[in-house]
Amino acid sequence: MLINTFCHIPRVGPRTEARLWQAGILSWHDALLPCHRSHLLRTNPASLDILHHSFAALDARDIHFFAQRLPHHELWRLFPEFRQRTAFLDIETTGLSGIHDHVTTITLYDGKLINYYVYGHNLTAFLRDIRRYQLLVTYNGKHFDIPYLERFFHTKLPHVHIDLRFLLHSLGFSGGLKACEHALGLHRGSLDGIDGSFAVLLWRDYVAHANLAALETLLAYNTADAVNLETLLVKAYNLCLQATPFHAARKLPLPEPPPCPFSPDSTTIARLKACLPPLQ
Repeated sequence: MLINTFCHIPRVGPRTEARLWQAGILSWHDALLPCHRSHLLRTNPASLDILHHSFAALDARDIHFFAQRLPHHELWRLFPEFRQRTAFLDIETTGLSGIHDHVTTITLYDGKLINYYVYGHNLTAFLRDIRRYQLLVTYNGKHFDIPYLERFFHTKLPHVHIDLRFLLHSLGFSGGLKACEHALGLHRGSLDGIDGSFAVLLWRDYVAHANLAALETLLAYNTADAVNLETLLVKAYNLCLQATPFHAARKLPLPEPPPCPFSPDSTTIARLKACLPPLQ
């Protein structure tokens, strides 16, 4: 889809881009043909230079060239070309109440490997591993995961970022990650009904009682949060394609989620749920 994109060119918005497609200018290659050059030149005299730079940037895998020029709501177009350098990210924390709260677990999933990090064990390895990627995908990470990590590690994460909360909302899906999952046909089995506040209880149980089953349950939950982001992004990408002429040619197959290396402990879940106040 990126090579069919023209809205990274100044003064080319969605309507102009759609007119180019209707005129048979379906790719950068088409736009550079002598018979088509005038269409873009009328819009922006520098457009042909930008297209030449676009080819070079794509060959160099310079994701920032495109991210700096695309409207934020169009960053989904980057995914297929940069999929090999994409990580799906989710974190869990002790809470939000004060300066003593901290990250408890992090999961990075790149479509093949699940990497996980635990406070007090290997959390600092996250900073080494995150350098492998150019594109981060989160749900509500713009307001939570990314700033929380940057404060916690005292560093900036320079990656291009797709926040699925806003992409899915633009497609009519809202209500939180779990609500979006259910609306798009994803289910978590024994982890259904567990949320971020319950993840805090799992960490506290692990710390207070050295309950490894609680930690494993927390990691299973954190892993599901990260792994499901890939399926959600592919579904969102395909839905966005429906508004373009490229739906049939560019549609992505749904990924096959990997087996989770962690097993939720039903006894721990039931015990902690029994301690929760009843719903009003």
